Amino acid sequence: MVGARVLSRRFPVSPWPAVGQKVERENFSSRNAKCRLAAGRRKHETKRPPGQTRRRHWKETMRMQDTSNFKATALSEDTLRSQAPSIYASGPMQGVSDRYTFVPTARIVSGLREHDWVPVEVEEQRIRNEGRRGFQKHMIRFRRSEQMATLDEWNVELVLLNSHDRGCAYQLHAGVFRRICSNGLVLSEGSFEAIRFRHTGLVEEEVIQASFRVTDFVPRVGELVGRFRSRALEVRESLGLAQHALAMRYGTLAAAPIDADTLLKARRTEDEGTDLWTTVNRVQENLIRGGVSDSHRDRRGRLRSVRALRGIDSKVGLNKGLWSLAERISSGETLPPVSEVALSA
Repeated sequence: MVGARVLSRRFPVSPWPAVGQKVERENFSSRNAKCRLAAGRRKHETKRPPGQTRRRHWKETMRMQDTSNFKATALSEDTLRSQAPSIYASGPMQGVSDRYTFVPTARIVSGLREHDWVPVEVEEQRIRNEGRRGFQKHMIRFRRSEQMATLDEWNVELVLLNSHDRGCAYQLHAGVFRRICSNGLVLSEGSFEAIRFRHTGLVEEEVIQASFRVTDFVPRVGELVGRFRSRALEVRESLGLAQHALAMRYGTLAAAPIDADTLLKARRTEDEGTDLWTTVNRVQENLIRGGVSDSHRDRRGRLRSVRALRGIDSKVGLNKGLWSLAERISSGETLPPVSEVALSA
């Protein structure tokens, strides 16, 4: 009995609740989640400036951590193999002509690495014909190794396209990566004419040497970006740019799932400017990543939205078209109404 009394004092047992009495129970999982969140905040918290609330300081700190290290590590060979096996094809697809010169993309990647171009993004085309699997079109974006640790607002990238199914020649494009929104733009043919190599008599070293043309073009890209930044857009000019962008993807404004002003909406405070550079990046991100909607509905009454763009050719073509529109505006040209021009989808 003595032991029982001691046990009862150490572990008191609550009496059974009466009928209809509510029992208060603490949600330990919710409490533990809050504790972990608070611990995480204390771990990452830096000295808060005077006059700034704790919540505001936390948001600013996490925003900087989320955007400062993007693409800070080059893609490994294992990553390239898993995401785009066609890069490492051992031969061309069956049925190619005798004049076809097979140069695997993997050798070009190795050669570019030796010249300080490292892969940072890779994509492989979706296929419907199983006979093309392992040989289909693929796209790799490269960046200079000395720029991997920098926090520049934008960087020039080398965009490589190729396939081993006779569907695409080797192509080198100049691209621009914007860190804030993680946009991967591609320069138009008017700014940088794409370098193409047919698979007939192809020499591996020619493709690698052509990459230095992109390096030499970096100062020119800086001039173009500076011109876009200094060009302030009026409301009608921004709407005109958005209308042309919608018509470029959907063929007509009537076929677009959103209005032009919706396409101009910013996803973050850094993209709320009215200059040409910020505006074209907003439009590009909303068109390619998708997820933007307004009041448009389909025949069944479901809300329509911009779907993410998947195809490699569609992405490259839209990027080049947007860059061309920006060049025309920065040069002082007034874009005509979309109804008066014929734009391909």
